[in-house]
Parts: sequence; structure tokens; C-alpha cells
Amino acid sequence: MNPADLPDSAPLPKELIPSIRLVAFDFDGVFTDNMVYVMQDGSEAVRCFRGDGLGLRKLESAGIATVVISTETNPVVTARSRKLKIRCIQSCHDKLHALERVAAELGISLAQTAFVGNDINDLDCLKAVGLPIVVNDAHPDVIPYAKYRTRARGGNGAVRELCDLFERVSVCRERNSDK
Repeated sequence: MNPADLPDSAPLPKELIPSIRLVAFDFDGVFTDNMVYVMQDGSEAVRCFRGDGLGLRKLESAGIATVVISTETNPVVTARSRKLKIRCIQSCHDKLHALERVAAELGISLAQTAFVGNDINDLDCLKAVGLPIVVNDAHPDVIPYAKYRTRARGGNGAVRELCDLFERVSVCRERNSDK
């Protein structure tokens, strides 16, 4: 299937999952529903899906590294990442450079990396990785570059969906190798 023809969701290319050693995430629109509450004092709050934390532990158990790479300069990104126990790079205006740096630190290639995004500032990373993923409500300009589009919308379980899919593929692979 041509990525441009992806429906609201498409089967995750399971053959790629065993090679993935790093999953990098955008924050706003992926961990959040892309909405922001702006308080009278100018501070911001966002809404996140609680189940993402349990999902991220599944990736950790599978030996897959994770990182949030965000252009935002907002304490809420750091606070949520800290709570989720996930590395966070923010105020990042060149996401691809940051992603390349993280992959190099881990001794892996971008072909062994998945990137989860939702908008045009994620495009360079989506084009560069082995497994480009977008959330269901991603901007139409990035959808054609994805090999997988989640069923869930950003901030509504999209991260957990991916973690669960990675776990299912890993469990099936282990079961098949035991036979």
C-alpha cells in the first residue's frame, strides 16, 4: 500500500518492529490532544492519557529506548516526561539533528528508529527513520510519509496503542521462535 493511501489506520508493518531499538516521540499532538489551556498568568496546561506510562514500560521491558523531542519550551513537557521516566529534549528547532544525536549515543542507525509525529515540524524525522508513524489526527501534510497511522488520536491513547502493538509483535515472535 502506498503511504499516501493510508486509511484512518493501517496495519503496522510487523516485519519492521524487530529491528527497532529507539522510539522517538513528538510531544504536543502525540502525548496530548494538541490543545492547550492558557492560564491568566500565561502558564499552560495540557491534557494527556494516563495509560501511556504503562505502555512506555512495555517498550522499556523490550529493551527499546524512548525519547521525547519537542520544539516547545514549556515546563509541562519536562514535567510529564519526568513523570513518564522518558528522556526529554525540548526547545529543539532541529528535531532531526537531535534524533541523530540520540541514535548515535545509543549506537544505532535511524533505520532502527521509529518516530511518532503529528505535524509538519516532524516531517524531517518522519522521512529519515525506518518506521515513520503518525497519530490518527495528524496534519494531512505528514500522513503520506507514515508507514503506520494510529487508530487513536493524539493524547487519546495513541502512544499506548503503539506500545501495545510493539509488545504483541514481540510476544508473537518469541512464541514462534520457541516452536
